[in-house]
Amino acid sequence: MHAIRSDDDLSRFLANGIERLRRDDPELYDLLQKEYLRQANVLTMVASSSIADPSALVCEAMPTMNVTAEGYPKARFHAGCRWIDEIEQLAIDRAKAAFGACYANVQPMSATSANEIVMFSVLEPGDTLLGLELDFGGHLTHGSKASISGQVFKAVGYGLTRDERIDYEQAERLAKEHRPKLIVCGTTAYPRQIDWARFRAIADAVGAYLLADITHIAGLVVAGLHPSPVDHAHFTTTCTHKQLYGGRGGLILIGKDFQKTGPDGKRTLAELVQKKVFPFFQGAPNQSAIAAKARGFAYVVSPEFQKVAMRIVALSNALAAAFMKKGHRVITGGTDNHIVVVDVFKRGITGVNAEKALEECGLVVNKNRIPYDVNPPTVTSGIRLGTNGLAIRQMEPGDMVECVELIDEVLAGVQQLNEREYNLDSKLRARIEGKVLELCQRRPIRTYPAPQLATRAA
Repeated sequence: MHAIRSDDDLSRFLANGIERLRRDDPELYDLLQKEYLRQANVLTMVASSSIADPSALVCEAMPTMNVTAEGYPKARFHAGCRWIDEIEQLAIDRAKAAFGACYANVQPMSATSANEIVMFSVLEPGDTLLGLELDFGGHLTHGSKASISGQVFKAVGYGLTRDERIDYEQAERLAKEHRPKLIVCGTTAYPRQIDWARFRAIADAVGAYLLADITHIAGLVVAGLHPSPVDHAHFTTTCTHKQLYGGRGGLILIGKDFQKTGPDGKRTLAELVQKKVFPFFQGAPNQSAIAAKARGFAYVVSPEFQKVAMRIVALSNALAAAFMKKGHRVITGGTDNHIVVVDVFKRGITGVNAEKALEECGLVVNKNRIPYDVNPPTVTSGIRLGTNGLAIRQMEPGDMVECVELIDEVLAGVQQLNEREYNLDSKLRARIEGKVLELCQRRPIRTYPAPQLATRAA
């Protein structure tokens, strides 16, 4: 019989952990403190980032980390999984409910591994896959030669039209020409809605499976602000930390096709994925991350998140409009989601120099290639911004005008020496950094204490 302990035991456990870290490893504690302050005191506008709720973050620090749990709920290869099974099943049930899916696997370590798991579930080495080119907003795992997806499989890429929209006609033409066994749709730097039904029609016409990667828009899908691919695609993948505000990891979903027989003629699609996650690709899953995912799935179906999701879209629209009003070229002329991509090379600045100069001033964005980019991936002609983190600060559309004014001032002050080096006046940097800190204090992260301006990490 297990001893009955008070509900305060877990709180004391966590407090003890913090105190032991502070006392026994002050060097590491100081670095973690500096990172906490950095996040509180800068404006993080990286589209692939968000600010996880502390209730999800603490799940990552739980004693669930101590349990080896190869297998699945009620089918483990180790003992001691009584509560682990319930936690994972809770995450599965919440994921299915949030996305309206018939099957969910919460064990993938990342969206990258989730994509690779799906590919190896339905493809053999040398088979053809069709995905969006990396330079046009796709992902490494959609067929890039730098990824296993472009080395083990024969990858064919579709792109964008000259007006910077997905070229569905090209995708259909290439599908008919190359007869891929898998078509990948979904993007990392595409600010417009995706027509999942059209992609499914293309896949069905050539007998291909369809994988929808919604890593960047998963929260908007749950909130109903972007159409869902779950019943259009055979497989839907996402990470759980960009827009679901949960633990860092991946997720595989299957909708109405979950019982469809796979290419081996024996197992269903759900059974194939189940076997490819474990034991083919992964061993014991990170149960603390799965607990954090469970928390994130509960959060994104709450009324509070519905407001956050609406704010994400409102802020990105205001951000794009403010850039265009300042004369910047915004890719596609706007946005339907959280992503805004700006052509800074038109102003004579490379993306990498813009990224570094803005970060000096407390404005965190990332360099990004733009359609038909003339610069390499390590340099780029654009920057990509996102509003996930800004929405958690409860910013308003009017704040986006101020953000763009600050960004515009920095870009105007960059003296580019070459494609990777620049000068920025120290007085300008200090002035913009001060304004960013003031804005952070005025719009603090909702779940963080107000930033302490005097303790900003150098």
